[in-house]
Amino acid sequence: MDGRDLVRSVRKFTSPRGWRALRFAWRRRRADAHELRRRARGAERARVPGPVTGAEPLPGGGVVRFARSELRICVVRGGAVFWGWDGADAEPSYALGGVPPEPDPRAELEPDKDGGWRVVSERVTVEVSRHGAVEVRTPGGVVLRRELPPRWWERVAGGGGRWVQRTEVAADARFFGLGGRASGPRLRDGSYRLWNTDPKGSFGPGDDPLYITMPVQVVVADAGTHLAFYDNAWDGRVLLQEGREGAGSGHDRAGTSEVRMTGGPLRCWVIVGTPARIMARWARLTGAAAVPPGWALGPQHARWGFGGTAEVRRIVAGYRARGLPLSALHLDIDHYAGHRVFTVDREGYPQLPALARELEEDGVRLVSIVDPAVKAEPGYSVYDSGVAAGAFVRDRRGREVRGVVWPGDCVYPDFTDPVARRWWGEWYEERLAQGFSGVWHDMNEPVSFAAFGETTLPLSARHALEGRGGDHREAHNVYGLMMASAGYTALRRLRPQERPFLFSRSGWAGMHRYGGTWSGDVATGWPGLRASLALVLGLGLCGVPYSGPDVGGFNGDPSPELYLRWFQLGAYLPLFRTHCAIDAGRREPWEFGPRVLEHARAALVERERLRPYFVTLAHLARLTGAPYVRPVWWGSPKDRALRDCEDAFLLGDALLVAPVLERGAVRRSVRLPRGRWYEVATGRMYDGPGLVLVDAPLSRVPVFARGGSVIPVRGSDGRTELEVWAPAEGRRGGGLVVADTGDGWERVEMERYSTRLSDGRVKVRRLRNGGTGPVRWPVRVRGLGAGRL
Repeated sequence: MDGRDLVRSVRKFTSPRGWRALRFAWRRRRADAHELRRRARGAERARVPGPVTGAEPLPGGGVVRFARSELRICVVRGGAVFWGWDGADAEPSYALGGVPPEPDPRAELEPDKDGGWRVVSERVTVEVSRHGAVEVRTPGGVVLRRELPPRWWERVAGGGGRWVQRTEVAADARFFGLGGRASGPRLRDGSYRLWNTDPKGSFGPGDDPLYITMPVQVVVADAGTHLAFYDNAWDGRVLLQEGREGAGSGHDRAGTSEVRMTGGPLRCWVIVGTPARIMARWARLTGAAAVPPGWALGPQHARWGFGGTAEVRRIVAGYRARGLPLSALHLDIDHYAGHRVFTVDREGYPQLPALARELEEDGVRLVSIVDPAVKAEPGYSVYDSGVAAGAFVRDRRGREVRGVVWPGDCVYPDFTDPVARRWWGEWYEERLAQGFSGVWHDMNEPVSFAAFGETTLPLSARHALEGRGGDHREAHNVYGLMMASAGYTALRRLRPQERPFLFSRSGWAGMHRYGGTWSGDVATGWPGLRASLALVLGLGLCGVPYSGPDVGGFNGDPSPELYLRWFQLGAYLPLFRTHCAIDAGRREPWEFGPRVLEHARAALVERERLRPYFVTLAHLARLTGAPYVRPVWWGSPKDRALRDCEDAFLLGDALLVAPVLERGAVRRSVRLPRGRWYEVATGRMYDGPGLVLVDAPLSRVPVFARGGSVIPVRGSDGRTELEVWAPAEGRRGGGLVVADTGDGWERVEMERYSTRLSDGRVKVRRLRNGGTGPVRWPVRVRGLGAGRL
């Protein structure tokens, strides 16, 4: 930071909060400069594994020893592969939370050619060269991933060290994942940081990193699809470069991924298979996704700055007077007393529990923001009880680490400490007593305002890390994840009869066990609209199925056209919520004129019609790991044209949605996967694969239904019915349906249906116990002009 930066910072931060942010930034820099320099004494020494010296077979694989390192490889049941260098085991891990992985008894370590070793299993083969390269191959021997020998840099004195792992993939491969990336979903050549970050304002496609980063890659190539997860929560960076094929010359350039971590273990999971199989195995490792209550699958409204009860009532009355569905309304930090968490502004909300009951009787739930930062104010009950519990992050000398957030000087719960998580969870009883039905976690990267440098805690701040002890370099990325764990566990305990509703701005691998997320402060504009879709798709491929953007963007004033196109996109995403900043324009549909209101109403009506389908997708995400929103290549990953398609998505297996992402567009091209497709609005039939040009008037976005699909929808009488789209002659189709059993923990039944077109009639059968049974719901066939059966 030079003198000009300092002057700019002082000019910017002239308020009391700004001066605190400036003071915090200097203290943070000074603390880290002293403490981290002390720990980093001694010269660095580079190390590579060296030549192989021997091996030891173990269940599922074994240990391969090298001159300066050792590698543990284990293939687990289901085909996932784990390897860890230098004693790194699969546990402990913040990401894993599913069925404990068991070694595959059929996988054996055996000598390989040229002095290496290999582990052979039914679904995957892992080869280790004599110098420590690791290759993952299909059962047919095709290389999917080749990890070159890693390199470590370690301190001669003081221990610890950074490492680099370079990987080669096929020349035609495409990269996806790495958490929520605004520039995705396909990740092009570039550097992607692994550090959960508040971008200091609204963001667009060029901003990186954002609130959720994960070392999870999904790699799609002609040879096959695989997921790779480096289980390490330290600060890091991934350098990606797509390959290049030789255009007949035979000289292909492999795609490369280089992971650079500042510390922590070098351990990796790789899962090979179809996209559906990969996500199922990923969920088996990391745990099943939380299923939101049914009302959380409906339209929701939020803004920072409602100001009080009167405005809340006015907004809800506006929806009701215009016949617009609304499931939930969210209160931001302005409903707190002085921005203090777990308090209520009694002037603006004098009878909040009564307001919540009134709204719930009208079918609208209240959702509360919850920030982790606690105002450091003696006499404030949350602070006092946290001090008594020893719940706050401290420095090496045992002093509270303080930052600056909305209430002023704040302390931070250490969510890597089980004691702190239990203490924090007890405060959710206060939120429930105020009438809230759910919570959204914000500012939990965690954030501290700073005039310069990183907007988070000092890297030298100390954390419990489940009793192992460590600093913020290791705890930062899992902070939001463990805050979600604390909140979700508390809500389950406090209301055991209801599924919790919780979503979090920040998180890490495994956060889906506790709820979902949203885009954060996406910038209002057409690039922000495009980034909204990229985030949902990328997070879904990392195992987070429930997410959505701030419809309309967080800041500024969207044009009527932009607002409507964002609203139409949001109607087909899991979390459908309008939200904006305190100084932004209105986000209610009626504020943009009668034409936008009419078309927004149509989008809301369609969302409600599809509510049974969203219920099914929510339960399937838990049962199978498949996200609600999927890339169009999901069922055809070898289709290169589909791999490069980023402006459309599959909603489940049955629907393809092609949102309008460009200003002024009233027609757009849509790339269809293989099979028969029907445009829902017109009934026009298309056969894929191929590119089609269709109308996209302001009244709707193009949506296609897969031929043969079975979609549970809400009929005109409010009851569930099956919408069946005719398969092609001689072809079969089908679908899965999960009936809504309420917002509790009742066991759900997954119903399987098959469809077939024969003699001009569509036959629908329910598959049960190897046979067929009666269809439970009324059936309406589309695509043939047929009526209700």
